[in-house]
Parts: sequence; structure tokens; C-alpha cells
Amino acid sequence: MAEPHRRPFPSSACADVLICVQTSTSAGLEQILPWLFYHKVIGVSQFLLFVEGKAAKPHVAGVLESIPGVKSVYRTKELEEQQARSRIWNETWLAGFFYKPCNYELFVKQSLNMEMAIVMARDAGMDWIIHLDTDELLYPGGAAEYSVRRLLGEVPRDVDMVIFPNYESSVERDNIKDPFSEVSMFKKNYDHLPKDTYFGMYKEATRGNPNYFLTYGNGKSAARIQDNLRPNGAHRWHNYAKSPNEIKLEEAAVLHYTYTKFSDLTSRRDRCGCKPTKEDVKRCFMLDFDRAAFIIASTATEDEMLRWYNERVVWNDKQLNLKLLRKGVLTRIYAPMAIVQGLRESGVFTSVIASGQPVVSDKLSAKKTISRSQNVTRPVDVPRKLIRVNSEASARKILQANEPTIWDTAVTAVPPLSPPSFDDHHEHRQ
Repeated sequence: MAEPHRRPFPSSACADVLICVQTSTSAGLEQILPWLFYHKVIGVSQFLLFVEGKAAKPHVAGVLESIPGVKSVYRTKELEEQQARSRIWNETWLAGFFYKPCNYELFVKQSLNMEMAIVMARDAGMDWIIHLDTDELLYPGGAAEYSVRRLLGEVPRDVDMVIFPNYESSVERDNIKDPFSEVSMFKKNYDHLPKDTYFGMYKEATRGNPNYFLTYGNGKSAARIQDNLRPNGAHRWHNYAKSPNEIKLEEAAVLHYTYTKFSDLTSRRDRCGCKPTKEDVKRCFMLDFDRAAFIIASTATEDEMLRWYNERVVWNDKQLNLKLLRKGVLTRIYAPMAIVQGLRESGVFTSVIASGQPVVSDKLSAKKTISRSQNVTRPVDVPRKLIRVNSEASARKILQANEPTIWDTAVTAVPPLSPPSFDDHHEHRQ
């Protein structure tokens, strides 16, 4: 019998939707806190932080653990042993990324963390899960009340996954210190532009770089939590039991703040031990710009790096900026900046750091080791009935993903991919 037509839930019902954001991070409080509280403001209920490096240090981890709705998971020997028993290692969809350095190693680690996060989010009663990096902010364009909870609450009940196309930050200075508070200009995704505009303005928008975006262009996705859910790389989810029903959002996006600080050149370089040669960087990085940036950061002087950064990353040409803004290739988005600035001025960040000091002190005085953390959850299959959302989204908010795109693959995990290139378009038309 056919499912009867239902009206969308009222906003009060949408408010009951519970959303989990999961990340793998080694960042400090100066990056994590604005990212975390911004997402609290727009309706995220739970945060699963898989932490290492700076993020796992007592003065950072103690503050994070004191925040309601936040759970930290440490990269301990116990965690690595659990993940070594993951079924992923015996499957083929991620196998092409195994046993490779740098970006590939991170990609596998992210996927294993996402697998564990599904179980943790399901046990916590969450309805949706989203993997984001701490340099990415959800932008719930098209939703009432600037709410991602409202946005996902209006998704039709038969939809399993929702793709957020990504926009890329376009910095206008080389001395950005706090990207979330200082960046308002973004380059729009291919999915949100008319094809004629995208390809017609491609060369001007690319400015001599290898691709339209500096880094990835295939967005991130949210998954409805249900049986047999699995990650499909850091950008997508999949299901062991069926082919998921996916939609793309027409107005909402992920804002990717990439290479927003000049220091990002050296910090990315320092995380990877590859040789700065064209041949070697192919083993380490998936995207062309990352490869070029690594070579520059490894071989150039400070002045040469700064000049390269201004030529390739900083949008100094105001006339070009205005032209691309008028064409819709670039866009201004002020809401995240206003929210983060408001949070900072209200003293939220300093207050949470102060209130987290007892936990920090406990960690330091008791000399607790990461391996004794109580927050590591074993990735076991716990059956749980899906709480389904009986609602329909308005057509203007959704791009139906019925036709296969250049990124679609049922065989392997979806890696970070560049947007369509001008050469692809030219070859397609011939």
C-alpha cells in the first residue's frame, strides 16, 4: 500500500531531530571552540571528537570534556587494536587507500573513526550523523531560523543521505588570524552554479591554479542513522544492505576554510614526511594544489612562500572579485562570521576554558594517561530501531541526485575530488 502524503512536520517536531557531528582532529582550542559552539548555535546535539596531537593534551582535552554534549575519543593502543579488528580491513571499498602515507593514511583513519562514531551516535539516540573537519562549517541555507536541525527535520523520510555541496573560502588578505571571524567571501560549488557560468568563468576563477577549487569539490554528506550504515570515505556514507537514497541540497552548503592562514602552508608541510619532489608528493597527496603547496613550503624561502601565497590563494584583485561576485561565482556569507564574533564577544570561549580548568587540573595532577580514558567505545553492532522523520522538504531546497555524476562510484570509497575541469568540459563537448 502506498505511503499516504503527509505535510511537513511543524518546527517544534523538527526541533526534536538529533544531529551528531563527528571529527578527527589534532587542533587546539583556538580552532575547535569556535567551530564547536557555532554548530551548537545552529542545532547540533552531540559532538564526537577523535583527538590526537594538540587536541589530546590535558589543557585542551580537559576543556573539551567539560562541555555538555561533547565526547572525546583518544588514539590509544586500545583504540587502534579495536580498529585493527574492523571489517573494513577485509573489504575492498577502502583497500586502495591502505598502507600509503600522509593524506591516504588520514583518509583511512577518518573512515575507521566514522565507523566507530556510527555506533556511538546510535547508542546516544541520534537521528543523523555528519563528518566534518574543524576547518568546515555547515551553512543551513534555505532553512528557517538558520537551523541545520530544521533543515534535516524537513527531509523526506525515505531519504537516507543528504549531500551538502562545499563552498571554498576566498581570503582577501595574507594576514588572517581567525578565519571564522574574518572571512566572508566564498567560491560557490559547481552544483550551485549554471554550467554556462561555471565554465564561462572557469579560467578567471581558477587564476592559474590546477583546479577551480584549491582542494576538494565534492562536498560532505549527512546520513540518517540506521542499520547497516557505514562510511564511504570521509565525504560520503553508504549502507551494507542497500543502495542509499541520496539528495543534494540546493541552498545549504559546507563552508570549507582552506589555506586561510599563511601558516597553513608550513603546518601542512610539517605533518607529512614526504620528499618535495613531483614524483614523491603523488604518493602523499590526492589533490594537485596540496602537492604544489607542499613543494613550495619545503623548498622556498619565507619571502618566496609569501609571494606564492598571494599569487595563488589571496584574492587581491578587487575588480576581479567584483566581477565574479556579480556573476555569482563568488558570494558573500556573513552569518558564520557574525555568530562566531558574537560568541567571542559574549565571553563564551573564555568562560568555557575557565570552567574546564578543574578537569584539566585533575588530568594533570593525577597524571592520567590517555590509555585509561573512559570515553573509548567498542565498535559493536547494537541493533536499534530507526526513528524516522515523517516530513517532506520543499523542492526549492533540494537538488535530486537521480543522475550519476562524475563522482559516483559503488565500488570504492569516495575520496576528496576536484570539481569538474575546463578540459573535462571541452572533451565532453567534442
